[in-house]
Amino acid sequence: MKKIYYLKTCDTCKKIMKQLHLEGFEIQEIKNNPVTKEQLHKMYELSHSYEALFNKRAKLYKDQGLKDKNLRESDFKNLILKQYTFLKRPVAIVDDEIFIGNGKKTIAQLVEKTNF
Repeated sequence: MKKIYYLKTCDTCKKIMKQLHLEGFEIQEIKNNPVTKEQLHKMYELSHSYEALFNKRAKLYKDQGLKDKNLRESDFKNLILKQYTFLKRPVAIVDDEIFIGNGKKTIAQLVEKTNF
């Protein structure tokens, strides 16, 4: 499986995707085509953490006072399913590996994996 979840209005996502060889990838824009329970579960199986998939930089995270709450894995899961902005992005799945977010190390590994 080769899939990437991204937000088309995110300049960082666009910049990262330009670095990737995306032939054979299924590309899903998460605002217009939100992540399903099944898709999120697959991401969880690969990452072993809903918190790792959660975007704590989202404006809503601060606006809703979530940073002051003690959130559980189920909370992170439900928030991601409720609002696309809570999914850390981009998320790429290449075979049985998952690459979450836009950290330099993560992107370097993803570029290496896709540009074989």
